[in-house]
Amino acid sequence: MCSQGRGSAASAAVAVTVLTLLYLLACTEQAEAASYTVGDSSGWTFNVATWPKGKGFKAGDVLVFNYSPGAHNVVAVNRGGYQSCNAPPRPKVFQSGKDQVKLVKGQNYFICSIPGHCQGGMKIAVTAA
Repeated sequence: MCSQGRGSAASAAVAVTVLTLLYLLACTEQAEAASYTVGDSSGWTFNVATWPKGKGFKAGDVLVFNYSPGAHNVVAVNRGGYQSCNAPPRPKVFQSGKDQVKLVKGQNYFICSIPGHCQGGMKIAVTAA
């Protein structure tokens, strides 16, 4: 009976150690994530397609899209949608005016789906390492 108790205590200690390490790892990853305001002080507006150039984005970084609600929106699209300025059927449309979108590893594409806006340069392609 005593050895069973010690085994349970040892198992619990291992479980606590593993959970603590996982928590610390998650906190470390969150602490390293950066936040970028798309378009800097101009915000999410026309002719921002070159804004990502020279920035070192990583997966988990957050893009903040600031704009006047109702005047614009943000839609995550694939490469084809980015090139053609077409949103997919039933897209996830961000429209708060202060949208925060976490980047995934690889290519991330965003457009404004208000007619004519993407064609006017309201689109960005961001590569996250």
